[in-house]
Amino acid sequence: MTTTEIIDVATAARFWSRVDQRSSDECWPWLAGKAKGYGTFSIGGRSHPAHTISYQQIIGPVPIGLQLDHLCRNRGCVNPQHLEPVTRKENILRGVSFSAVNGAKTHCPNGHPYDSAHTRVDPRLGYRRCRECQAAGKRRRRAAGGKW
Repeated sequence: MTTTEIIDVATAARFWSRVDQRSSDECWPWLAGKAKGYGTFSIGGRSHPAHTISYQQIIGPVPIGLQLDHLCRNRGCVNPQHLEPVTRKENILRGVSFSAVNGAKTHCPNGHPYDSAHTRVDPRLGYRRCRECQAAGKRRRRAAGGKW
C-alpha cells in the first residue's frame, strides 16, 4: 500500500474491528497479529504496518521520506494522535536503542563537551571522538615510547 492508496469500506471495517478504541486520548491497542511489537494488517495478500494504515485513514498520507514515530512509545498502538511523521534519524534518536542513548550524550566520559570544537566524527565508523581525549592518548603513547 502506498501513501496515496485508499482502502475500500469493507477492508476499513475489517481493519477497525481489530482496534480497541476505548478512549480518544489513550493508546488504541492493535488486537490482531504483530511483528516485533508492531501491528500488522494484510491487504491483498501483503502485510502492512497497522499504525500506518490508521494514520492514513484518519490524518492522511505519511509525507514522503518520513516515517511514523510512536510518541507513546507503544509499538502496538494505532491511535493516530500518538503518531508523528519524522525522519528516520529523528525516530532512531528518540528511541532507547544503543544509537539513541549515545546520541543523547552531550559530553565525553571525561567531561569534554560534544560540540564542533571538541569533537570529530570518525569517517569510517561514523561515531564521535573527543579531540582532547584523543590528543591526550597520543601524548601518553609518545611518552611511553610509542611511535606516534
